[in-house]
This record gives sequence, C-alpha cells and structure tokens, in this order.
Amino acid sequence: MVIVPPQSLADFGTRSVITHAIMALSFVGAVFSAVIVDGQIGLISFVAFVNFTAGMWICQSIHALGESVAGTEYEGVLKEVLNNGR
Repeated sequence: MVIVPPQSLADFGTRSVITHAIMALSFVGAVFSAVIVDGQIGLISFVAFVNFTAGMWICQSIHALGESVAGTEYEGVLKEVLNNGR
C-alpha cells in the first residue's frame, strides 16, 4: 500500500514552513527547559532540544539545496509565509 501525502505537502514551501515551525517549537522547548527545569535534568533537556533544533536546521539546509538543484526558485521561508498570506 502506497501512502500519498496531501497535495499541500508536495509543495516545497509548505514543507519548509513546517520544518521551520518544528525548529521554532524545539528551540522554545530548549529555552523553557533551561529556565524552568532545575539541575542535571534541565541541562540535559536543554542540550537535547538544542541538538534537535540543530539537526532540523541541517535537514532544512539539505532540503533547500535539493530544491535549488531541481531548478525551482526558493526565496526563503519568510517569502513563503508572506506569499501564502495573500
């Protein structure tokens, strides 16, 4: 059985916005765990969230490089958000 994603996820800009949203949430988690959680657990949580955010950043960079090789124009996530808002 082949699972076909919704047409909106086939668009590079939508995937890029989702990736940036995941990065933002994980960074907020890092800040939250650094400020609220005490001791070693807070430190470990902070490092884990920051590492996850960095991994998502790398994924987005590879994703953007692959899109530029495909020949489409990618102007960044802010342009995608502004264009979809109209």
